[in-house]
Amino acid sequence: MTSFAHTAPSLASARLRRTPLATNATRLSARRDSADTIAIMNTLSLSNQFLIAMPTLEDPNFQRTVTYICEHTGQGAMGIVINRPLTLTLGEVLQHMHIDAEDPQARQHTVFMGGPVQTERGFVLHAPAGEWDSTLRISDNLALATSKDILEVIAHGKGPRDIFVALGYAGWGAGQLEQEMADNVWLSGPADNQIIFQTPWQRRWEAAAALMGVDVTQLSNQIGHA
Repeated sequence: MTSFAHTAPSLASARLRRTPLATNATRLSARRDSADTIAIMNTLSLSNQFLIAMPTLEDPNFQRTVTYICEHTGQGAMGIVINRPLTLTLGEVLQHMHIDAEDPQARQHTVFMGGPVQTERGFVLHAPAGEWDSTLRISDNLALATSKDILEVIAHGKGPRDIFVALGYAGWGAGQLEQEMADNVWLSGPADNQIIFQTPWQRRWEAAAALMGVDVTQLSNQIGHA
């Protein structure tokens, strides 16, 4: 059952539910030398940044994904994967929630899989940032809403200019994301609203890496021939 709650997910309970990452001798060796990297990461926040899966990441939940990090503190991190569409429309979600969808564009809007945690729960990234019953303001012009009231406004064609609707989220416990960054599981870089809201989902992985000057296609070829 799809639900929109009145509270944002707790970072204390946001530890990522997924299969363990594959490791090899090189990674295990690198982990022994990662203490300094983790210490640096502990002083940095990845909030309002993209987390881009490295080509070597084989976890089916995150292979070739881009995750927009909504919050990152000493307690952990949570984000929304932005390039995993579901075979589900917003119109179907609204119907399930007994909300009349008057706006045809809203009815046709694609819903995405935001991550493997609480996959029955709904999230709306939106710009410009609004004030709803439950809102996490991420930047000056972008926020995450988890309450039903934003959907009711969207259904009537009066919602925010840009919306991204997802079910579920990605979560990391305290220190987990820092360790994965030290293990070179992810690239991180500045987020861009155009990639979240306008770029076709098939191109978001490459486009997010390109913001950092990285060609992930070339990187994949180099890793494959290493």
